[in-house]
Amino acid sequence: MAWSAVCDELLGIVFPHLEKVLVERVRVEDGVVRVKGRTQDGVLLCPDCGVPSRRVHSWYQRCLADAAVGGRPVVIDLSVRRLFCDVSDCARRTFVEQVEGLTIPYGRRTVGLLGIVQAIALALAGRAGVRLAAVLHIAVSRVTLLNVLTALPDPCYRSPRVVGVDDFATRRGRKYGTVLVDVESHDVLDLLPGREKEPVAVWLAGHPGIEVICRDRAGAYAEAARAGAPGARHVADRWHLWDNLATAIERTVIAHRPCLQAPVPSAPSARRLAAAPPSTLNPDTGMEKWLVTRTRERHKAVRRLLARGWSISAIGRELGLARHTAERYAHCENLDGLIDGALRTTRLDDYKPYLIRRWNEGCTDAARLFREIQAQGYPGRTPQAVRRYLRPLRTSLGSIRSPAPVLKPQQVTNWIMWNPEHLRADEEQQLGEVLARCPELTAARGHVHAFARMVCELGGHRLPAWTDAVRANELPALHAFADGLRRDHQAVTAGLTLPWSSGPVEGHVNRIKMLKRQMYGRAGFALLRKRVLLA
Repeated sequence: MAWSAVCDELLGIVFPHLEKVLVERVRVEDGVVRVKGRTQDGVLLCPDCGVPSRRVHSWYQRCLADAAVGGRPVVIDLSVRRLFCDVSDCARRTFVEQVEGLTIPYGRRTVGLLGIVQAIALALAGRAGVRLAAVLHIAVSRVTLLNVLTALPDPCYRSPRVVGVDDFATRRGRKYGTVLVDVESHDVLDLLPGREKEPVAVWLAGHPGIEVICRDRAGAYAEAARAGAPGARHVADRWHLWDNLATAIERTVIAHRPCLQAPVPSAPSARRLAAAPPSTLNPDTGMEKWLVTRTRERHKAVRRLLARGWSISAIGRELGLARHTAERYAHCENLDGLIDGALRTTRLDDYKPYLIRRWNEGCTDAARLFREIQAQGYPGRTPQAVRRYLRPLRTSLGSIRSPAPVLKPQQVTNWIMWNPEHLRADEEQQLGEVLARCPELTAARGHVHAFARMVCELGGHRLPAWTDAVRANELPALHAFADGLRRDHQAVTAGLTLPWSSGPVEGHVNRIKMLKRQMYGRAGFALLRKRVLLA
């Protein structure tokens, strides 16, 4: 009796889910732990009518896979009863008993093992899940994992009060979806195909009680929110507002790019070589680079045909341009921005000041200079680029002034948008020199700081005064930004006043990207939706 009690205690520790089963034998066969047992006698309720029944129709054996024990897979050979339902008006004549916590109808895995398989499918899905399951001694295929995943029910959430909506790309530039998030609990409520107005409006209409909708300033979501939840308050996301302001500041900096470069000496050779990379001049000829010339000519041709009333597609066919390229030229507000896109940096750019200094010291051997900058980390393998850069110097007289580093528009934009306390001393000095040469950028920086205080202090009531101050300066890009704020004035004011934002939505968009890439971008929308909602 003592030994039997010890065995029963061990079975209760190793197999707690077999508590309601009479275990007859446990043994190891070919590396597999096989447990033989049967259900206990007793009265069972019919699953349809709920009337108790004890009349046995027959017995049959179920083979259930279970979680591994001691590094060995486990199989449970379970004998179960089929019973009669004696109620005459019940549609079910017989039924099979189920063991709570152990079996499910038609299942070939125990409830515990099924939970493990579901967790693996949610975390990894497909082939990666199969590899992990093999380590855990679980025999399962990738198709089975996907079937288990798609069979899981959607989660049930309470009716949300504050909803965030944003789009995400299932195939960037071609296919998009919409994610809806409960901003209070940070739970994903649903994923919708596409980013059009109708699906979002239908979803919002089906969830009454929504009081606040956090969104970006896309027109489709604004219209969907007005149609699906007319009583909800719209909140424009502060991050999107700040990003839109950064875009306007970058366009302003590009429009004043001559102010980014310090005055250069008047000597022609010095003027050519002091131009910062990427230079618009060819170092061999001193003439304008052909990419820059081509950009100017294309822009002029597109604008000329556009003035004649030609369509974008017709212009593209006439000039041999792709439609999106012709559209980019047609909608270009600043030619310097197009030229920036056409120019290319080189690996030699960072070493040109050193080459000029060594040239002024009397070292004119290109091979030697190549070896010196190669020791400093220059990745080139031949001195050809160094020879091409030094070729114009051999025709000049005297020393050449080392080119001052030219600031890129994106770099200056970052300095203007950053908190001044986070700038290094050299960055603050270079930005100060640029602002001293350009009063427009100085005014733009002042507007940025005022807008930043408005965002951090939730001072949405100051928005009208800020837009009026922007209008007082000759800053077309900021004027366009201010006009956009006025068109969506209520949502922008709420975004700069209320504590709600689309931060949780953006976090889930990043998680969607991770899950999509984990499945190599091959998952269908239904599978991706399941993993986002349940994982």
